[in-house]
Amino acid sequence: MKALCQYIQASKARDGARPFTSSTAEGENFEQTPLRRTFKSKVLARYPENVDWNPFDQDAVGMLCMPKGLAFKTQADPREPQFHAFIITREDGSRTFGFALTFYEEVTSKQICSAMQTLYHMHNAEYDVFHAPPDGQDHSGLRDGGGAPGTKLQRLNSYDISRDTLYVSKCICLITPMAFMKACRSVLEQLHRAVTSPQPPPLPLESYIYNVLYEVPLPPPGRSLKFSGVYAPIVCQRPSTSELPLFDFPVREVFELLGVENVFQLFTCALLEFQILLYSQHYQRLMAVAETITALMFPFQWQHVYVPILPASLLHFLDAPVPYLMGLHSNGLDDRSKLELPQEANLCFVDIDNHFIELPEDLPQFPNKLEFVQEVSEILMAFGLPPEGTLPCSESAAKLKRLRASELVSDKRNGNVAGSPLQPYELLKENETIARLQALVRRTGVSLEKLEVREDPSNNKSLKVQCDEEELRIYQLNIQIREVFANRFTQMFADYEVFVIQPSQDKESWFTNREQMQNFDKASFLSDQPEPYLPFLSRFLETQMFASFIDNKIMCHDDDDKDPALRVFDARVDKIRLLNVRTPTLRTSMYQKCTTGDEAEKAIELRLAKIDHTAVHPHLLDMKIGQGKYEPGFFPKLQSDVLSTGPASNNGRVFIVGFDLARWTKRNAPAQWRRKDRQKQHTEHLRLDNDQREKYIQEARNMGSTIRQPKLSNLSPSVIAQTNWKFVEGLLKECRNKTKRMLVEKMGREAVELGHGEVSITGVEENTLIASLCDLLERIWSHGLQVKQGKSALWSHLLHYQENQQRKLASGSVGPSGIFLDSERRKSDAGSAMSPLRVSLIQDMRHIQNIGEIKTDVGKARAWVRLSMEKKLLSRHLKQLLSDHELTKKLYKRYAFLRCDDEKEQFLYHLLSFSAVDYFCFTNVFTTVLIPYHILIVPSKKLGGSMFTANPWICISGELGETQILQIPRNVLEMTFECQNLGKLTTVQIGHDNAGLYARWLVEHVTVRNGVTGHTYKFPCGRWLGKGMDDGSLERVLVGELLMSQPEVDERPCRTPPLQPSPSVIRRLVPVSPNSKPKLNTGQIQESIGEAVNGIVKHFHKPEKERGSLTLLLCGECGLVSALEQAFQHGFKSPRLFKNVFIWDFLEKAQTYYETLEQNELVPEENWHTRARSFCRFVTAINSTPRNIGKDGKFQMLVCLGARDHLLHHWIALLADCPITAHMYEDVALIKDHTLVNSLIRVLQTLQEFNITLETSLVKGIDI
Repeated sequence: MKALCQYIQASKARDGARPFTSSTAEGENFEQTPLRRTFKSKVLARYPENVDWNPFDQDAVGMLCMPKGLAFKTQADPREPQFHAFIITREDGSRTFGFALTFYEEVTSKQICSAMQTLYHMHNAEYDVFHAPPDGQDHSGLRDGGGAPGTKLQRLNSYDISRDTLYVSKCICLITPMAFMKACRSVLEQLHRAVTSPQPPPLPLESYIYNVLYEVPLPPPGRSLKFSGVYAPIVCQRPSTSELPLFDFPVREVFELLGVENVFQLFTCALLEFQILLYSQHYQRLMAVAETITALMFPFQWQHVYVPILPASLLHFLDAPVPYLMGLHSNGLDDRSKLELPQEANLCFVDIDNHFIELPEDLPQFPNKLEFVQEVSEILMAFGLPPEGTLPCSESAAKLKRLRASELVSDKRNGNVAGSPLQPYELLKENETIARLQALVRRTGVSLEKLEVREDPSNNKSLKVQCDEEELRIYQLNIQIREVFANRFTQMFADYEVFVIQPSQDKESWFTNREQMQNFDKASFLSDQPEPYLPFLSRFLETQMFASFIDNKIMCHDDDDKDPALRVFDARVDKIRLLNVRTPTLRTSMYQKCTTGDEAEKAIELRLAKIDHTAVHPHLLDMKIGQGKYEPGFFPKLQSDVLSTGPASNNGRVFIVGFDLARWTKRNAPAQWRRKDRQKQHTEHLRLDNDQREKYIQEARNMGSTIRQPKLSNLSPSVIAQTNWKFVEGLLKECRNKTKRMLVEKMGREAVELGHGEVSITGVEENTLIASLCDLLERIWSHGLQVKQGKSALWSHLLHYQENQQRKLASGSVGPSGIFLDSERRKSDAGSAMSPLRVSLIQDMRHIQNIGEIKTDVGKARAWVRLSMEKKLLSRHLKQLLSDHELTKKLYKRYAFLRCDDEKEQFLYHLLSFSAVDYFCFTNVFTTVLIPYHILIVPSKKLGGSMFTANPWICISGELGETQILQIPRNVLEMTFECQNLGKLTTVQIGHDNAGLYARWLVEHVTVRNGVTGHTYKFPCGRWLGKGMDDGSLERVLVGELLMSQPEVDERPCRTPPLQPSPSVIRRLVPVSPNSKPKLNTGQIQESIGEAVNGIVKHFHKPEKERGSLTLLLCGECGLVSALEQAFQHGFKSPRLFKNVFIWDFLEKAQTYYETLEQNELVPEENWHTRARSFCRFVTAINSTPRNIGKDGKFQMLVCLGARDHLLHHWIALLADCPITAHMYEDVALIKDHTLVNSLIRVLQTLQEFNITLETSLVKGIDI
C-alpha cells in the first residue's frame, strides 16, 4: 500500500492532477497537518458477498463512498454524520446508484493513536526546517504563534495523545439499481441512530438489514410501498409508465443553491454538450445538481462521461478532451483563481457553494428563455422560494422575508426584466397557511391577483398522505418543475417525427452504415423554426444526445419496443397535436405554458395517500446465541452467515456494511431475465437478436464520443496509457467524422447552385459546424498539456510559436516570415496581376491580434481558425505550428494527441480536405473589423491608355457596405486603403473628371484584394471612359468575379464555381456597334432571359441570411440586364457607317413619342396612359442624373429600376406596340413577334411577388 500511495503521489505531481498549487508546497503531505491528510480507505465487509448479474466493484465503491479517503478528527472538530449519493456508470452505459452515510467512531487502537502522535512530531520538525527564518532574524514571532499563517493552523489542528480523543471516519452504504434516494437515506440514518442511541433497537441490526435485502420488494410502476425501518416506517413511490421517470433528488436544493438564471445557463451548456465541472465542498450538492440537470433534459439523455463525484485519485480525468459532466470536491479554503484546470475554452464551471457560474463563450440563448424563466420562477415563488436562490450570507432568511417580487423582477444579474407580468408580493421563507399569508399581504399592501399560493398539505383534509409535509412539498415541487421543462421540449419538438429519415434498407444494414447515414432532415426542420430559435437549435441538432434520441426512434416501431422515455414523450407529442389541431410543419414562437403539472402532482398525492403495498416486517433471524450484540457508538461487523443468502436466491448486496436494494427487482425471475431487464432500462431497443443488440449498444455508445466512461479503478501506468490511447483514437475519429460532414454539406450546397438536387445546409448550420470544429481543435490542443496557460490551449501554443519565431528572427537564424508588402507600382511597370501574398502563419496571427473587438484568447483562437479556413490554409498552418518539435515536446506530455505522429498526420490530412471548398466564415462573422484593400487598375497598353491625363476615382461596394469615392493619384495604378469590412465584393464604380487634353481611358479590368483573407476579385471592363468614345461614359459600374487562389506547388488546384463576372464577352476592348455583337436566335434569347429570372426567383426562396448579392443576378454576365440587352439587340437595324446606335437611343425616341401623344391627348386607354407616363418619367430622371454613366449604363439603370418597381413587363408591352419600333427594328426582330413578346411578359411577371432592393452603386443619383 505504501508503494501504491507513493506512485499516486508521484503521478499526481507529474501529470498536474492536483487541483491546487502552492508556492511553498512540494507535495500534499508536506504542508498539511496529519489530521488534515487523507488516508486510503478499505471495504470492511459487504452483504451479500456478490451478485452474479451485478458484480461488486470494490475500487469504484471505495472511491465513491470516501472520495478523499479516510479522515481523522479530534473531539474539537465537528463530527456530524454526512449523507451523499453517488453513481457508478459502467462503460456500457448501465448505472448503479449508491447512497452513503459517513460518520465518525472513536479510535480504540493505541497503536494508531501513537502513530498519529508520531506523524505530528515529524510534521512539526519538517515545518521548522522549511519555515525557519534566515540567520540573525527574530524567532520570537514564530514561537508565539504570530508568524506565518501555517503556524496558527498547526496549533489549531494539533493532536496530543494524552489530551485528545481521536476519531476516524466510517461509512455505511446502500447500492441500488434505482435511485430511491429518500428511502435509502432514511434506512441509513435509522441504522446509524440504532448504534449511537443509548437504548438498543428492538431487534438485532441483522434483522432490519435482512428485511431490506430480501423481503422488501420493488414497488410496481404507478404504485407505492411502505416498509419498516428501525424506528419509523419508510414510504417510497414509483411513477407509472405514462409519467416522467423516477427522480428522487430535491430540485428545490438546486434552485436554492444556484438561482434560476444559473440553472438555465447550466442546463443550456449540458444540452449543447459542453464540458461541465461542478465544484462544491459537499458531495451531496455535486450529485444533486448533476442528477437534476440530466433529469430536466427529458426525453434526452447525457451520452458522455458522467462522474458527478470525481475521486481524488482520478483528477487526471479532467484532462479528458471529450464532453464531460464531473463534480470536483472543494476544500473550502482556496478560491476559483487558484484552481488549475487542463482546459477551459469549452468549459462551464459551476461553483455551487458561491452561487457562481463561468460560461463558455458564444453560448446561445435557450428558445423563449424569458418566458421560460418566468414560468419556473412563478412555481418557485408559489412554493416560497426566491428565483435568485438562497443568499449565501447568514442573515439571508431575514433578507428573504423583506424581499419583494418587484426587486426580483428587476434583478438584471439573474436575467429578469423589470416590468414583466409577475405581480409583486411578499416572499415568505416559511410556508404559511392561506389565512396567515393573506393577513400578511393585507398588512404590506401587496397584490396577489395572479399568484397561486400553495396550500399547506396539512390543511388538505380530503387526502391524508403517508409522509411528512416537507417530503410531500419536495415531491410536488419536483414534479411541477420537471413538467415545465418536459413541456418545453414537447412544444419545441412536437413535429420531430415528420423530419425523421427512415432507412430504406434493413436495420442491420442501416446500423452497419450508421456513420454515413443521415437520420434527421435538419435543414428542413430548422427552416420551419422561428428565427430566434435557430442559434440554439442548430447546435443542439448536432449533439450526440439528439442523434441517439433519433436513432432510438428509428430502431423502435411499436410501443412495446420503445424506450420508456421515448414512449412517454411520443404520447405527449400526440396529445399536443390533438389539442392544437394544426398543420404539422407550422411553427410559431408563441410561448405555451405547461398544463400537466397539477395532474402529475395529483397522481403522486394519490399514491402517497393510499399505500398499495406493505412489506413484511423485520423479524428475528435464526442466529446463534451471542450473535447480534454490539458496543454502543460503534457500527459492528455483522453476521455474514445470516445475510449472505435470502429465502429464495442471492439477489442483492451491501457494501461497506451497506445494503443493496437490488432485491427490489423481480424477486423470483432468473438471472438472465434480470440482466435483460437492466439492458432494457439503459439501452436502445432494436429489432435484432441478442448478439446484434449487444453489438449495437457498444457501437452506439462509442459513436461520436471518445470514451464513454472512466473506469473507477486504482491508477496504474497501463490503465493511464490505455485511457489516453482511447482519447487519441476518439479525437481522430471525431475529426474524421466532422470534416466529412462539413464537406458533404458544403459540396452538396454548391451542387445545388449548379442545379443538382436540393439545398441541405443553411448559414446557421454551417456556422454551427465551424464552431464545433473550433471546439474540437481546442480539445485536441488541451489534451496532455504540461502546464495550462490561458483559457485557449491553441492560442497559447500559437503565442509560444510566435515568440520563438521572433527570437529566431532577431538572432538571424531564419528569414522574415511577414507578409509580402507591395510597393506603389508606377504606370510604367504595371502588370496585369498582383503579386501574390506570402503565406504566413505569423502574419495571420497579427491580423487577429490587431482586431480590437476580440478580447479573449478563446475568441482569438476561433477567429484565427476561421481566417485560416477561409484562406484554405488551416492544415498548412497547423502543420507549420507542429513542425517546431522542441516546442511541442516542451508544452505536451508524451501521451498527448499532438505527440502521436501517425494520428497527427491523419488529422492534418483530414483538415487538408477543406481546401476543396470556399468558406467565408471569417468575412461573414467579423463584419466590423478594419480590412486593408489593395487595388490594381489595368489599362489597355494598345490603344493609348498610357497618355491618359484626367484624374481617376474609384468606389468599391460589397455585401456589407461601400467605400467613399477614393481619388487615385495621377499615374498611379496601384494603391492600398483601409476601411470597415465590405464583405464579399460585388461592384466597382470607376470614372474620371474628364480633365486634360487626353481624357480618354480604356480600362481592361480592375483587381481588388482583401489584405487579410487574400480574396482577390477581378472586375472586367473592356470599355472606354471618355466623352466621344464608345457610349460617351465617364464612369462605369463593374461587377466582380472571385479569382481562384494560386495553388501551392505541392497542392492540387481545386475550387468552387466562380461568381458571375461583368458581361465582358459582348463589351470588347474596342467601341462596338449593335451589328458587331454575337448573333443569338430567339430561342437562345428566351432561354437566357428565363435563366436570369429563374436565378432571381431562387435567390428570394433562400433564407434571408443566405441570399448573397442580387447585383450579380441583375448585372452579371448571365444577369437580367445582359439577357434583355440581347432581346433588344435582336433585329436592330444596321446604322450608317461610323455612327454607333445604342438601345438607349431607341428608348429616348420612344419616350419622345409618348410624351408627344400625351400632350396631344391621343393615348388610346387609361392603362396605356399610366404605363407611358411611368416609362417617360424614369427615362427623363435617368437622363437628368449628374452621373456620366453612358448610354449602356443608363439602360442598365432603367432595367434595374424597372425590376425594383415591377414595371418591366408593362414597358415591354408598351415598346412592342410603339411605332418607333417599326422604324428601328427589322421584321424578324423578337420585339415585333407578339407571341414571343407575350411569353417574355409572362416570364417577367413572376418577379412581381418579390421585394427587390438595389445596391446603392446601381441607382446613385436617382431619386424615384
